[in-house]
Amino acid sequence: MISVTAASGHLGRLVVTGLLDAGVPAAEVVAVVRTPAKVADLAARGVQVRQADYTDAATLETALQGTDRLLLVSGSEVGQRVQQHTNVLQAAKAAGVELLVYTSASKADDTPLPLAPEHIATERLIADYDIPAVVLRNNWYLENYDQQITQAAQTGSLTGSSGSGRIAAATRADYAAAAVAVLTAGSPTTGVLELGGDDAFTLADLAAAVSTAAGREVTYTDLTPEQHVRSLLDAGLPEGTAQFVVGLDQAIAAGALDTGSTALSELTGRPTTPLSTHVRSVLGS
Repeated sequence: MISVTAASGHLGRLVVTGLLDAGVPAAEVVAVVRTPAKVADLAARGVQVRQADYTDAATLETALQGTDRLLLVSGSEVGQRVQQHTNVLQAAKAAGVELLVYTSASKADDTPLPLAPEHIATERLIADYDIPAVVLRNNWYLENYDQQITQAAQTGSLTGSSGSGRIAAATRADYAAAAVAVLTAGSPTTGVLELGGDDAFTLADLAAAVSTAAGREVTYTDLTPEQHVRSLLDAGLPEGTAQFVVGLDQAIAAGALDTGSTALSELTGRPTTPLSTHVRSVLGS
């Protein structure tokens, strides 16, 4: 039996449907969710839906009973994820899970990304629990830039402070396909995989892609960190959020998302979604 946590979220839902498309019988797929009503459509397809919350160890123990392979989609509550993931790992160990797949962060053990500490802490916990595991260090989602793509097409301007830092982003669907490939593999190789798009890009490249798709000139302006914070504050973002966003761009500038890995396309057996294709999809062009 294959269980997927956070199955009502963007990535988890794609993995569940991907498992069904790959031929896994619906009765052997478990969608672990906080709110079952959100996946009524999956239940209608025969998927087992089990209610659990990362903060409630008892519900996790019940939900993971009978699980052979488990995809742990990392939690979204920054600052609480290590304890939440610990609860899942304890339940997985008790259930006798034979393979754990975890969605981590790019270069989690050597990166200035502010999100990385909780991911590397979870990776170490997985090793401590001695559960055979495949750690999927997912790079950025192309979808992270959807709002900026739309705004840039409207205004002709894109700003940031990532310099010439390259971003090996891919779509959620690409990462979901990789998770499905691991979960359905006959004998998956355990270990850490750095996953990302085949062709890394800079924000200047993103502006050029938007320009082509929108049929108008779009320029990228690289700001200093101080200028970037000020521009975000002027746009109405809270101080903490603005500092966080600029911190992400500074990590990108330092190479945090430039992995040079082709492991994602090798897992799925197809190229990752090109930047230009995603931009056109967002703009409907």
